[in-house]
Amino acid sequence: MKRVHVNEELCMGCGLCEVYCAVQHSKSKDLIKAFKRETPKPVSRIKLLQEKPISFPVQCKSCRDPLCVSACLSGAMHVDEKTGSVIHDEERCIGCLTCVMVCPIGAVRINPNNSEAVIKCDLCQGSEIPACVKFCPNEALTLEEG
Repeated sequence: MKRVHVNEELCMGCGLCEVYCAVQHSKSKDLIKAFKRETPKPVSRIKLLQEKPISFPVQCKSCRDPLCVSACLSGAMHVDEKTGSVIHDEERCIGCLTCVMVCPIGAVRINPNNSEAVIKCDLCQGSEIPACVKFCPNEALTLEEG
């Protein structure tokens, strides 16, 4: 199973991981168009925490026994059989937010554009390398098998 590994010593808290995650999940996939013209504004699937002197992005780690999956009432949260990653199926989600409450690291969050929907890192499904990893200037984020 692939996971994004964070090296806190290299993270400088620039926020580019959040920006490019949002762009990757935008309609246009274009930095300027995504933030200037799209409505609703694109949302990052990760959240940068800055606890000085340490900064690091919080994103889904696809836990070995994910609480979000076992707590999900509709089956919207599930483990992909091929990749082992925790996937959120928006179509099946009933908006109960149980997954948000049980995630031990806060990686499943309420979508700011829709309070009855959740968002979480999906490793930029369809891309070989997640946008946060690709655009991290200090290489603080790496994609690893785990």
